[in-house]
Amino acid sequence: MAADLDMEPPSSAQPIIVLASRSPRRIDLLTKFLDEVFGEGVMSFAIEPADIDETPLAHETPLAHVQRLAQSKAQVIAQRLSGSDVVVIAADTTVDVDGQIYGKPANIDEARVMLKEMSGRSHKVHTAVSVVRGDQQAHTVDSATVTMVSISPEQMDWYLATGESLDKAGAYALQGDGGRLVESVQGGFHTVVGLPLGPLGELLAQCGLSWKNGL
Repeated sequence: MAADLDMEPPSSAQPIIVLASRSPRRIDLLTKFLDEVFGEGVMSFAIEPADIDETPLAHETPLAHVQRLAQSKAQVIAQRLSGSDVVVIAADTTVDVDGQIYGKPANIDEARVMLKEMSGRSHKVHTAVSVVRGDQQAHTVDSATVTMVSISPEQMDWYLATGESLDKAGAYALQGDGGRLVESVQGGFHTVVGLPLGPLGELLAQCGLSWKNGL
């Protein structure tokens, strides 16, 4: 359950969890994770987007790119909220087509080019996650391989008309209508959507959080 940043922690022993993203997919996934861990509606989190420059650096690989952005987002918010017991969760996702970074398309024409390039082929999706709690930091990256169907011109026009591709890395949403363009996924579904929950739990534990006895 997302809440305002000025919310009070659930108890004096519990930190405030902050998601450094306004992505609806990540908000939904973090809500799902916290509901499964603590019970539905028990644990809230705040939303504080980092809004950093996500332009790839010269010669930056897709893996290096997502790791840099996730860590930068977490650090920006941790510094902004320094002095409080805050657990910052940040993530970044990119589509990797033969080593080329496919981020969010700027327009429909760019989305069409991306989807044509991926049609009938496999590509990788990398999601990096960073957790920062004071001086404690933990980072990871999880990858999945997605194979697309051979997209017909009619399918292409239909999908682009949905408008779904414009705010998604690689110009498609596995969890939405874009799932019809996907033949198979090897790896985590949540990795492709934008927040791998298993790796997230491991990072939170590395930063001193335990859900067996509460935070």
